[in-house]
Amino acid sequence: MLMTGTEYIASLRELNTRVYLFGEKIENWVDHPMIRPSIDCVAVTYDLAHQEEYADLMTVKSSLTGKQINRFNHLHQSTDDLMKKVKMQRLCGQKTASCFQRCVGMDSFNAVFSTTFEIDQAHGTAYHKNFVEFLKMVEEADLVVDGAMTDPKGDRSLQPSKQRDPDLFVHVVERRPDGIVVRGAKCHQTGSINSHWHLVMPTQAMKPEDKDYAVSFACPSDADGLYMIYGRQSCDTRKLEKGADVDLGNKKFGGQEALVVFDDVFIPNAYIFMDGETDFSGMLVERFAGYHRQSYGGCKVGVGDVIIGAAALAADYNGAAKASHIKDKLIEMTHLNETLYSCGIACSAEGNQTKAGNYQINLLLANVCKQNVTRFPYEIVRLAEDIAGGLMVTMPSEADFKSEMPVGRHGETIGEVCNKYFAASADCTTEERMRVLRFLENICLGSSAVGYRTESMHGAGSPQAQRIMIQRQGNLEGKKRLAKAIAGIE
Repeated sequence: MLMTGTEYIASLRELNTRVYLFGEKIENWVDHPMIRPSIDCVAVTYDLAHQEEYADLMTVKSSLTGKQINRFNHLHQSTDDLMKKVKMQRLCGQKTASCFQRCVGMDSFNAVFSTTFEIDQAHGTAYHKNFVEFLKMVEEADLVVDGAMTDPKGDRSLQPSKQRDPDLFVHVVERRPDGIVVRGAKCHQTGSINSHWHLVMPTQAMKPEDKDYAVSFACPSDADGLYMIYGRQSCDTRKLEKGADVDLGNKKFGGQEALVVFDDVFIPNAYIFMDGETDFSGMLVERFAGYHRQSYGGCKVGVGDVIIGAAALAADYNGAAKASHIKDKLIEMTHLNETLYSCGIACSAEGNQTKAGNYQINLLLANVCKQNVTRFPYEIVRLAEDIAGGLMVTMPSEADFKSEMPVGRHGETIGEVCNKYFAASADCTTEERMRVLRFLENICLGSSAVGYRTESMHGAGSPQAQRIMIQRQGNLEGKKRLAKAIAGIE
């Protein structure tokens, strides 16, 4: 079944998800003005799947059932699948200029699928079968699943089992014949509130003494004992202002992050995919990180396309589009954005098949992709701010532009004064200019900057994590042998 966006939103209302914001429980979180834009953003991934022009990118035949499914729930079967994933993510970024929140689940599916296969081979467990049955259910119902990896971690110098508070990493607190009980939390969880299920993975390689922390499982968002505390975003309370529109910058769409707390949550055996196999925790982390670092070569590029377009519009409206330095800045923004896309496509094209049968990306190139993402979006928004000008952050409010209060000596209203002094090119109205500048403010500094700036830095692992992987995958000894051969060194 392929749900529509409307059906997806209706399905969230059926859940008893427990959400807390500003110190209070939010009963109708689906319609809360701070949360709803992120839900509408996910809904786009459903609606695009029903548009014929995007069907090849958004839908695919399931390798498990043979049925047509949303690509966000797909196990990659070829390098072509990997490249289409990146193209799909760019498309969704172009349509929302925001984080559409389903990438983490897709990346966790592919990482858990291949890792459980190899755990079963080594230990004689049945995790892979458990996971396949779980994913069939997800595909059939067209669900959103939050891939949950990042633990609070506490003191980074200590292993999970050495922390002063054992709950700083998700861990097993009880093992029963019919399942396990888990406690702890996952933080920075993108789209967690908007998800039907959570797929939990360990956050780092574990040592034998960390056995209780080497755990992977799935549970529904409204599982008994699970609750979420919604994260703040810059300028987020603008969404609570009466009649908020222009000042929001991106009124339709947004992202979300939350702290997901597992307060002694029971997990039935059928939904357990790792329980104590510390020797495979590092593999799962590495594979998930590789897939998710590839993802940034698609989603951030799509958002970048919109930023470049907005910067070009700002130049038009300011009457500066013909200036050579403006043209050069737009060229540089495009160059950086397409470089990110090239990395995403390259690590996909160089992918390989796992023992389980699905395809994974080239890990070296995926880490190069994400390393560039930790830098280039910051330069893109710097150039966008340069082109937009200071008015992006100093203009009066939307209420001022609409105010009918007299203020001038000649009876002018506040709105008339604002519209007079902030007019620019005859090719646009003052409101049109204001709208594009507010959009750039939102993506450069406001709530959307969470997904485009800081997430580019720390999502899928912070910069040093990619550098470590680049060192591991770079084959320095092989390069030395090449140099020796050319230089004539025995």
